[in-house]
Amino acid sequence: MQFELLSTDPKSKARAGTITTAHGSIETPIFMPVGTAATVKGVHQRELKDDIQAQIILGNTYHLYLRPTTEILEKAGGLHRFNGWDRPILTDSGGYQVYSLGQIRKITEEGVVFNSHIDGSKHHFTPEGVMDIQRSIGADIIMAFDECTPYPCEYGYAKKSMEMTHRWLKRCIKRFDETPPKYGYDQTLFPIVQGSVYQDLRRASAEFIAEQGREGNAIGGLSVGEPAEMMYEHTQAVCDILPQDKPRYLMGVGTPANILEGIALGVDMFDCVMPTRNARNGMLFTTEGIINIRNKKWEDDFSPLDAGLPNSYASSFYTKAYLRHLHRCNELLGAQIASVHNLTFYLHLVKEARKHILAGDFYDWKEKQVKILMQRL
Repeated sequence: MQFELLSTDPKSKARAGTITTAHGSIETPIFMPVGTAATVKGVHQRELKDDIQAQIILGNTYHLYLRPTTEILEKAGGLHRFNGWDRPILTDSGGYQVYSLGQIRKITEEGVVFNSHIDGSKHHFTPEGVMDIQRSIGADIIMAFDECTPYPCEYGYAKKSMEMTHRWLKRCIKRFDETPPKYGYDQTLFPIVQGSVYQDLRRASAEFIAEQGREGNAIGGLSVGEPAEMMYEHTQAVCDILPQDKPRYLMGVGTPANILEGIALGVDMFDCVMPTRNARNGMLFTTEGIINIRNKKWEDDFSPLDAGLPNSYASSFYTKAYLRHLHRCNELLGAQIASVHNLTFYLHLVKEARKHILAGDFYDWKEKQVKILMQRL
């Protein structure tokens, strides 16, 4: 993987660049639709390419390991061939999913023993095993195995967890570097900064991760319930330490406003389930603000979902009244249209951010956009 930094905004730390992988290039800043179980929920690959214009999507190690299993993925020739997506893929290591299992997992120095949420069967994730699983999945960018601490979290636990995550990272790097990719193309390993909401821990973790010299780096353990300003504070501290010539990935973030603020702090890559999960519940993110399409006020509104996205079929063809009708009837098409629209908007937003970074006026544009995007219509 290669990263070329093209431009930096003069009034912020926003960056525009290009990541090159075996499955194509990615223009940063970028939002990555979440395809947890080999699919972006309710969205065709054709729509991801043509309407949404996604450049990279996510898969999740935990879910793909359980279903369809790495054995099936290997028989298919990797996730790209299994799901028909021929552009880049990033896989989360499963650390966050294991964290969310709560009472049905046990964390030790060796790794994590957990019970499947599907059938209760027992499984064991180690740093080495997670590297092997992600090799089998065949993602272009794979994540180190880490522990995601909850919020709030006591300082002592956060420190112990961070130090164990660093030890796990060393094991991940060793295993990754001594094993070849399975499908004839290179893969890239991203370490993950942890440290909960403690500034000294975040700085120490960022310094440790930077010392590993990998091709890119991630920031984990944020957007887990802490206030947004606290998330921004720690993101800024970490970005000030992580290498300028490597892409930075803020995991699990977030709202449109979160993404613009993250870009201003120097983040290049984002992912979040919000655009699709909220779409299924009737929340639309638009160029004019946030819409709850279930509200009665949209019952006889025959305007497009978002006139600000004229090149989007989903956003310009369907009306607010029609989408409200579909949601009120619990028609599957309603969730699908809303998901395509929200993802199209997110990709449009980061594309516009990139344009303004390259033009040198990102900060002023961002300040106006954040106010618009946070208002409820």
